[in-house]
Amino acid sequence: MELLKEKIIQEGVVKAGQVLKVDHFLNHQIDVELLDQMGQEFYNHFKDKKITKILTIEASGIAIAVMVARYFKVPVVFAKKNKTLQVSNDVYTSSVASYTHQTTNQIIVSKSFLSEDDHVLIVDDFLAQGEATLGLISLVEQAGGTVEGIGIAIEKGYQAGGTRLREAGYDLLSLAIVLDMCEEPRQITLK
Repeated sequence: MELLKEKIIQEGVVKAGQVLKVDHFLNHQIDVELLDQMGQEFYNHFKDKKITKILTIEASGIAIAVMVARYFKVPVVFAKKNKTLQVSNDVYTSSVASYTHQTTNQIIVSKSFLSEDDHVLIVDDFLAQGEATLGLISLVEQAGGTVEGIGIAIEKGYQAGGTRLREAGYDLLSLAIVLDMCEEPRQITLK
């Protein structure tokens, strides 16, 4: 998707450890027009699938998922990283390691929001090693639902996540794939 690629090249910030910050337009401050176009792109790719839910993980994936759900006219469900008093014990859980934050979280979704009747499109902002996506897949599988596809805004193509998911047979659409990046001198190479 050309607009997203342009934003990454113009406004993306490369940090140590090959961390790409896109908080000027995607996950802190949000460019709504960009997100709307991303939602349309995901819809165009997956529109022939029977999507009943959009599933993401808090927090940065939520805005993208909402825009995608707008086109599919289905609800968004997001996995929570922290259990609150309002969430019952009747949940699906999965353990997810975060590359960016160097932490492991137990993600949860209430059993009332995913079922065996659901055909799920998983949406997230980044794909690196694939841990978050695999955790979300696990939640869908625990519910007995079907993963119809995976929509990712930015894939780090030099890490294993995309390859793992494609080799497992998932329909994966990444709107921008970073092939390489360097902090000094600043360089971002996209596919």
